[in-house]
Amino acid sequence: MTRISTELAATIKPDVGRRDSCVVAAISPAFDSSIGIVVCIPSFRRPQHLRLTLASLAAQRTDRRFAVVIVENDATKCESVPVAAEFLAGGKFPGLCVVEPRQGNCHAINAAFETALATFPDATSLLMIDDDEIATEDWLERMVRAAETTGADLVGGPVFPDIDDEGKRGLQRHPAFRPAYDTSGPVPVIYGCGNCLITRPVFSRLADPAFDLRFNFLGGGDTDFFVRCRQAGMKFHWAADAVISETVPDSRTSPGWLALRGLRIGAINYHIEVKAARTLWSRARLIAKMFAMLPLSLFRAGRLVVTEHKGIIALHPITVAVGSALAAIGIEPQPYKASKIVS
Repeated sequence: MTRISTELAATIKPDVGRRDSCVVAAISPAFDSSIGIVVCIPSFRRPQHLRLTLASLAAQRTDRRFAVVIVENDATKCESVPVAAEFLAGGKFPGLCVVEPRQGNCHAINAAFETALATFPDATSLLMIDDDEIATEDWLERMVRAAETTGADLVGGPVFPDIDDEGKRGLQRHPAFRPAYDTSGPVPVIYGCGNCLITRPVFSRLADPAFDLRFNFLGGGDTDFFVRCRQAGMKFHWAADAVISETVPDSRTSPGWLALRGLRIGAINYHIEVKAARTLWSRARLIAKMFAMLPLSLFRAGRLVVTEHKGIIALHPITVAVGSALAAIGIEPQPYKASKIVS
C-alpha cells in the first residue's frame, strides 16, 4: 500500500452513517494514488444494478490504468457498499467506496468528483457513469482518446435506453431518452453527466462545489454545470461511439413518469436561465417568456404528432412548457428526494 492508501484505510469506521463528512467504507488492497484516470459512480439503492455497472467497467478493453470511486448516498442502508467492497477486494480495479451522508443528487456527484480529485492528485481525466448504466467494452478507451486527440475540456457520449417491453421500444425516440447528438465532433454543450469525461482543470475554474446544490432534489445540476462551462469558454466534444446503455424499468416508461420528466426539464430550464437574469427587469422578461412558451408548445406538439405518430412523445414539449411556468411561480417536482425514489 502507498502512504495515501494507509491514511484512507485508517478513516474507515463502522459508523458509516455519521453526518459530518464522507467516510471511506471500502478500499482496494492494491491502491495507487498516481493513476491518471478515475471513473466516478454515485449510487443510491440499486445494489443489484451497481454490480452490472462495475462488471462492465471490469470488462473494459484498454491498456490504460484507471481507478473507480463509488459514492454510496444512502447512509442508512448502505446496500451499495458490500457490492463495491467485493469488486475492490477482488482486484477488478483499484479504487475506493465512500459514504456521503447528505442525501441528494448533487451531494453524491460532488462527493464523487471531490474524492477523486483529492485521492488521485495526478488524475487528469474524470469520467462518470450512473449506477443504472452499463458501459460497452471500449467506452473508457474511446472517451479518453477523444479528449486527448481533440483537446476538449469535456467529452460526452450517448446513453441508449434498454427497454424490455417490445411494445414500448418506440419510446427510445422520446426526448427523455434520446441522446443530444447523433455524430461525433465538436458540440456547443452537453447536458447529462451519465456519460461524460471532465478534465481536471475544469474543476479549478468553476465554483466550489462544482454542482449547484440548488438542483440537489430537482436534478439538472449537471446541465447547469455544463452551461457554466460553456459560458466560461470551455470546449465540448461528442464521442458517438463511446456508448453506454441505461436500464429503463417499467415505471420509467409510464405516461405519469414521462410527464413528470417533462415538468422537471421545464423547471431545470427555468432555474438555469434565472441564474443568468441579473436584474428584476430581466427576470420579469424571463417569466413572461416561460408563459409565452405554453401556446408555442402546442404547435411543437402538433408537429411531433405528424412525425412520431405517438401522443406520449407529442406531449413532451407541452409538459416542458408547463414545468417552466410552474417553476416560475414556485411549484416544481423534487424526484431526487429519498422519499420520492422507488428502489
